[in-house]
Amino acid sequence: MTTTAEPTKRVLLAEPRGYCAGVDRAIETVEKALEKHGAPVYVRKEIVHNRHVVETLTEKGVVFVDETDEVPEGQLVVFSAHGVSPAVHETAASRNLRTIDATCPLVTKVHQEAKRFARDDFDILLIGHEGHEEVEGTAGEAPEHIQLVDGPESVGGVTVRDESKVIWLSQTTLSVDETMETVSKLRERFPLLQDPPSDDICYATQNRQVAVKAMAPHCDLLIVVGSTNSSNSVRLVEVALQAGARASYLVDYARDIDTSWFEGAQTVGVTSGASVPEVLVRGVVDLLAEHGYGSVETVTTANETLTFALPRELRPARDAG
Repeated sequence: MTTTAEPTKRVLLAEPRGYCAGVDRAIETVEKALEKHGAPVYVRKEIVHNRHVVETLTEKGVVFVDETDEVPEGQLVVFSAHGVSPAVHETAASRNLRTIDATCPLVTKVHQEAKRFARDDFDILLIGHEGHEEVEGTAGEAPEHIQLVDGPESVGGVTVRDESKVIWLSQTTLSVDETMETVSKLRERFPLLQDPPSDDICYATQNRQVAVKAMAPHCDLLIVVGSTNSSNSVRLVEVALQAGARASYLVDYARDIDTSWFEGAQTVGVTSGASVPEVLVRGVVDLLAEHGYGSVETVTTANETLTFALPRELRPARDAG
């Protein structure tokens, strides 16, 4: 006589997940600025797009503002990981603000590309989401040369001056697949469209999407920990559904999970966006354990070792050189 064992409920945990090097650097920049200068430290926009991080830093004495003109003259302001346009730097200088720039070096690279191709009088097609801070910062480097292309459906509205001098750049946190679909449509219209000199979509964004693609076909439910204004976190939900997850949801905290999602779900995938602290992921895994998902398997698709130096204003004296 044979008995059929009940299938084991399990969690597949994506690796890599959570903080990327740019986010790590940005948050550490604000914490070190607080240590060195004391509260308040002003930050223009959210340092990274994560509710928990912003609330935690606010409790420590960080004041988040939308624009630099809200910062009292002469005070210290940190620019967020998403980057700012030259106009923001000019406004800060006109108010005698002390500034620390926590822009992710990978975003800075896109800014440099925009400036370089604008100098060479190219039309620059910037693939990204309208209104996103990173896009506003990059576009501000060369507004007369840059057109925003917000997804494949907006390709029809693009016009260029010289079809032999057109290049595309992109926001760093997009879906790789959707970006390449947009590029493909642009190339149908402009066959001489040039590619960026190096990949613009951030390594961490790509790695998190690859991990989700590996897990999604095996998941009845895939939970992405991240905030709704985090572009890379929102993309992970889309990638999960496209790659075969039966359901996928974005949550800031374990308490946001609706336990009815677990009905009929044997395998639950868990990952987190690039601006999400690991403590929030642990909270989700703990909640799943309470509901019988005691087996946790890690799905590793890459090992990340990249780190970025802090802005020079915050490096120890011996590093200044």
